[in-house]
Amino acid sequence: MIHRRGSCRSIYLTETLRINMSLTSILSAEAIENAVKEFQAPDSFSFKKFSQLCGLTSKSPKEVKDVFQILDDDNSGFIEESELKFFLQRFVPGARTLTDAECKGFLSAADDDNDGKIGVEEFLIMVQS
Repeated sequence: MIHRRGSCRSIYLTETLRINMSLTSILSAEAIENAVKEFQAPDSFSFKKFSQLCGLTSKSPKEVKDVFQILDDDNSGFIEESELKFFLQRFVPGARTLTDAECKGFLSAADDDNDGKIGVEEFLIMVQS
C-alpha cells in the first residue's frame, strides 16, 4: 500500500513537473510566479490582468493555443468549469483554487457560444481582448 501511494505521488509530481516545464517553455517562470502571487486573496482573480502579468497577452496565437492545450486537463478540447477551479494551480502547484464566483465570472466572460465551456478560439479571443 505504501508503495502504491508513493507511485501515485510520483506520477502526480511527474505530471506537475511536465506541465510546469511546458508552461515555462512559453512563459517566464518568474512572470508566472508573480502573476499567481498577485491573486492570492480569494475573489481577487482577473483573467485579463493575470494574462498581462504572466506575459500571455504578448504571445503568438500558436503559443496561446499551446497554453490552452496544457490547461485542458482532460484533453476534451475545452476548459470546463471544473478545470477552471484549478486554473492557478496549473501554473504554480500549491496555488489557491479559484472560488465558485471567480469560475463563473471567468466562464461567462469567455464562453461566447454559451455552451458552458471555453473552446480554444474563445480562449484566444479572451487573451487578445
